[in-house]
Amino acid sequence: MYKRKNQTTPQGETARILVEFMEVAITSIVFLKGVYSPGAFERRRYMNVVAHKARHPQLRDYIHHSLTALLPSIEKGLVERVAVVFFNKENIQVEKFVFKLTVNQSYDSEVEQTDLEFSLKSFLTKLSVSESLTKVLPRDCRWQIMSYFHSLPQFTESTGAEFWIPTDIQQWQQPPLITPIKSMSSEPLGVQLYLEHPSLSGLQP
Repeated sequence: MYKRKNQTTPQGETARILVEFMEVAITSIVFLKGVYSPGAFERRRYMNVVAHKARHPQLRDYIHHSLTALLPSIEKGLVERVAVVFFNKENIQVEKFVFKLTVNQSYDSEVEQTDLEFSLKSFLTKLSVSESLTKVLPRDCRWQIMSYFHSLPQFTESTGAEFWIPTDIQQWQQPPLITPIKSMSSEPLGVQLYLEHPSLSGLQP
């Protein structure tokens, strides 16, 4: 995963733990939605919770590299949300799992990794029983990871922003229906996980 540096800031350590967690959580979401056959995943334990790891190298690398590229921007508090978005064959969004992130930029104490991981572990537990909150995906659907920034970062090696490009995905015409799944708030980190679905009036024709 990610090695801790000797001079890591509290924000850097928080971002490292968060990105590692989201890699597992996003893999769990893709497994939950049944986009691929169960054989594409293997059961592992993470934070003493049963989770799933992608077996296919391209799937595993896509999730890993997407989140690793976000790590510097998350550390600086530039990333507002990270979403797993599912589309139908017309390229219209049908469901979004959204992680809303807040990394406290003024926190200057040592990060208690055990406490932070304990709080994040509850998200994985909640995800594993949240299938009833989701919608059945249409055939021939696809998915991708999207990030939303408070402001567009400079394109430098230190931000990793060169891996992210503006999207021209069709947006819903009306505000989405939001279903909360789990939230946490602590001194170094705040995370909200919720589902977004289009309202009936917001669906594209």
